[in-house]
Amino acid sequence: MTSFDVALSDIEAAQKRIAGLVRRTPAYESHDIRERLQRRTVIKLEALQIAGSFKVRGVFNKVLSLSEEERRKGLVTVSGGNHAIALSRVAGTLGMEALVLMPRVTPSFNIELTKKFGAQVELCDDAAEAFAKAEEHAKNGKLFVHPYDDPNIIAGHGTLALEFLADAPDLTHVFVSIGGGGFMAGTAAALKAKRPDITVYGVETTGAPTMTEALKADMPVTIRATSIARTLGAPFATARTLAAAKQFLETILLVDDAPVINDLQWLFQAEKVLCEPAAACVLTAATQIAPSLPDDAVIGLVLCGSNISLEDLHSWHHATPSA
Repeated sequence: MTSFDVALSDIEAAQKRIAGLVRRTPAYESHDIRERLQRRTVIKLEALQIAGSFKVRGVFNKVLSLSEEERRKGLVTVSGGNHAIALSRVAGTLGMEALVLMPRVTPSFNIELTKKFGAQVELCDDAAEAFAKAEEHAKNGKLFVHPYDDPNIIAGHGTLALEFLADAPDLTHVFVSIGGGGFMAGTAAALKAKRPDITVYGVETTGAPTMTEALKADMPVTIRATSIARTLGAPFATARTLAAAKQFLETILLVDDAPVINDLQWLFQAEKVLCEPAAACVLTAATQIAPSLPDDAVIGLVLCGSNISLEDLHSWHHATPSA
């Protein structure tokens, strides 16, 4: 059985490495969410991060861990979402070449953001073709940066949890969304290392149950995501992220798309912050669980990203029934 291989010392080293390159995003108690959940609630606004999501934390840490010779090779990755956007932003900031292989179904908003920050984009028929092409580019000299199965990526993501605990040291129950599991792994590892008594919940949508299915099978399995939460649609977990889920999570909560979109709109109204479905889903999950938590619980919600277009918001608003 694979053991999880990212330690608190790796995450603390990442925090020093990326200091000044990423935004220290705010965390604060929300009156409106407290009223709704009937529990004190602190939200971590990673939706305000550079390039629109937590992903720059991991990518900066990965790239800054490379030797000068490795950096000169240029980067290649596979992503249709936030990792693509982050890799392009990081490469542009550090003056590196980057190639992003994207499935043809990738929303034009994500493609244009990735190009805007300087990466080359190559569209592929599907993720399988994209990964195959990435392997070819790696054989020909480019450095492949995996979207989530990389210890340096995971350690970088864990820096968010160090900030969250510094700002809200009395957190008792934290909700984190899961795509391929790299973000969950780093965040949960840091939370549990600093505060073993904290309960961490993973959150997935019913149309993207990547880690849920891996836990059922006790091994990574390939899924075909159907969720509106595109950035949760990783095709598979990995042995590393599965090990983290087993070690750190209390459970994984599954939520449907419709209430997630309602909560996305609710957060926009209540907190004046625009979130992806992958971020809003933690509020949906906390709403299910909050009544069963102790009255003095302090809930933490990580709002992980904001890369959606106004066209997305408009179409979801008209397609989703009101709560």
